[in-house]
Amino acid sequence: MNIDVLMHLLNAAQQRCGHRDYVVIGSLSVLGMAQVEAIPLDMTLSIDADCYTLTDPPRVFDLVDDLGEGSRYHQLHGVYLDPVSPYLPTLPSGWEQRLIKVAQAQVTAHFLEPNDAAISKLARGEPRDLRWVRAGLRATLISLPMLRLRARNTTFLDAAEQAATTARLADLEPNQTN
Repeated sequence: MNIDVLMHLLNAAQQRCGHRDYVVIGSLSVLGMAQVEAIPLDMTLSIDADCYTLTDPPRVFDLVDDLGEGSRYHQLHGVYLDPVSPYLPTLPSGWEQRLIKVAQAQVTAHFLEPNDAAISKLARGEPRDLRWVRAGLRATLISLPMLRLRARNTTFLDAAEQAATTARLADLEPNQTN
């Protein structure tokens, strides 16, 4: 997916629910980067936009029938909106102040900063998440020292999630990112 396709989807959401501001989390949050052409393919393979409406997060769930997986929009455009709760991802303190805003047409997308998104992906730990983080490190869109710092400023779900994230972070040492 690219920024234009994502913004088209968010404009469709705005037309249906009236909200103009969306927070984009997950893999596609990297589309908020100014150097869009520098984003590796492994970071933009997703066809679903994990997001919520900024001022009324539950409202995004009303869009599932029109824009969600299996919807007519999904069938026509090959992408879909995946409504999420703002409480879903594990994120470092201060992530809200680091959101990257991109305005286009009638909507503004508020994207997670890539290092914040990477912490969430390391906490989740699925193979595709780790591939996303490694691609970001290789492209220097994510910084290993910044990830270490942000991990220290993250409230994890529990001790197991913190330990697993710490171990995954250790596995990202330079000799293991290639």
